[in-house]
Amino acid sequence: MEALKQGNDALFILLGAIMVLAMHAGFAFLELGTVRKKNQVNALVKILVDFSVSTVVYFVVGYSVAYGTHFFVGAESLAQQNGYALVKFFFLLTFAAAIPAIVSGGIAERAKFWPQLMATAVIVGFVYPFFEGIAWNQHFGVQAWIKGLTGEEFHDFAGSIVVHAMGGWIALPAVILLGSRANRYRKDGAISAHPPSNIPFLALGAWVLVVGWFGFNVMSAQTVDKLSGLVAVNSLMAMVGGTLAALVLGKNDPGFVHNGPLAGLVAVCAGSDLMHPLGALVVGAVAGAIFVVMFTLTQNRWKIDDVLGVWPLHGLCGTWGGLAAGIFGSKALGGLGGVSFSAQLIGSTLGVAWALVGGLVVYGILKSTVGLRLTQEEEFDGADLSIHKISATPDREVSW
Repeated sequence: MEALKQGNDALFILLGAIMVLAMHAGFAFLELGTVRKKNQVNALVKILVDFSVSTVVYFVVGYSVAYGTHFFVGAESLAQQNGYALVKFFFLLTFAAAIPAIVSGGIAERAKFWPQLMATAVIVGFVYPFFEGIAWNQHFGVQAWIKGLTGEEFHDFAGSIVVHAMGGWIALPAVILLGSRANRYRKDGAISAHPPSNIPFLALGAWVLVVGWFGFNVMSAQTVDKLSGLVAVNSLMAMVGGTLAALVLGKNDPGFVHNGPLAGLVAVCAGSDLMHPLGALVVGAVAGAIFVVMFTLTQNRWKIDDVLGVWPLHGLCGTWGGLAAGIFGSKALGGLGGVSFSAQLIGSTLGVAWALVGGLVVYGILKSTVGLRLTQEEEFDGADLSIHKISATPDREVSW
C-alpha cells in the first residue's frame, strides 16, 4: 500500500507540473497577442528561454535556497519513492519560472534580450526562493514570529503572494527603470494607443493559463490524500467572478475580458483551500475590478508603460489575494478558519517589500552596467528583426 501511495503521489504532482508547464505557453501567447506584430517572435522566444534558464538555476541553486536540499547525489538516491523529490522540484520549478514570465510582459517591446536572462538567473536563483523558503519552509523563524504575534501563520496555499505578487512587484521597478515605449506618451500630453495585435492569440493564451491554473492550485496539495475539490471549485468561481467584473467595468473590451479570469485566479490562490465558493466568487470579482481600474490608471494617468499590466494583474491582485485569504477564509464568512487577517497583512507586506527591493536592485544594477533597453533604431524596427533577425510572418523570400 505504501508503494502504491508513493506512486500515486509522484504521478499526482507530476501531472500538476505538466499543467503548470503548459501555462508557460499561455504566458507566451498572451504576450504575443498583446504586443505589436514586430515583437511577436521575441515574446515566444523569451518565455521559452527564460524557462530554460530558470530550470538550470533553480535546480543548481534556487531549490536549495528555498528548501535546504540539493540534487548532487547519485541517481539511485534520487529515484527513491518513485522519484517524488524530483517531480516535486519540477512542480515548484514551474512556479519559480512564472516570475520571469510575468516580468516579461511588463517590459515587452523595448528590453534587451541578454540582460533579461541575467535578471532571470538572479531572481530565480535567489530573490524568489529566499521568500519562498520563508513562506513555505519556515526559514529564519519568520512564520513562528508571525504566529506569535497574531495566533496564526501567514497562509498562502498556492502563491498569491509568493508567486504572483512577487512577480508583479519585481516587474514594477523594472518597467519604471526601463521607461515607456518610444512615442507612447507624447510631449503634447497625447497618448499613442497600441491595441493588441492579435485578439485570438491573446484569448488562446488566457484560456491556456486558465486551464493550467487548476493544476497550479489543486496540485499545490502535493499529495493525493490532501486533494480538495474545494480548491477546484473556488478557483472556478474566482475565475468567473473576475471575468464578469472585467466585462462590466471594461465595457466589453476583449483585452479586459480575457485578463479578468486571470485576475480572479491570481487572487484566489492564497485562500483557495479555505474559502466558501461564494467568497471565492467575490474575491475574483474584486480582483477583476482592481485590474481594470488600476490598469487604466497606470497606463493613462500615471504613464507607467506596463505593456501587459502585470503589476495590476499579478502585483495588486496577488496582494489582494493574500489579504482576502484572511477575510474570506474566516469561519465568520463561511470559510474553514485557521487564518488571521493580521498574519496575512504582515506576510503580504513582507513579500511585497522583498519583491520591490529585489526588483530595484537587480534591474538597477543591470541598467547601470550592461543597460536594459534596445537602441532607438532597434526598438523602431522591433525586437523580432533586431534580436532574432526574422519577423513572425515573413512576407517574402530572402536571397543570401
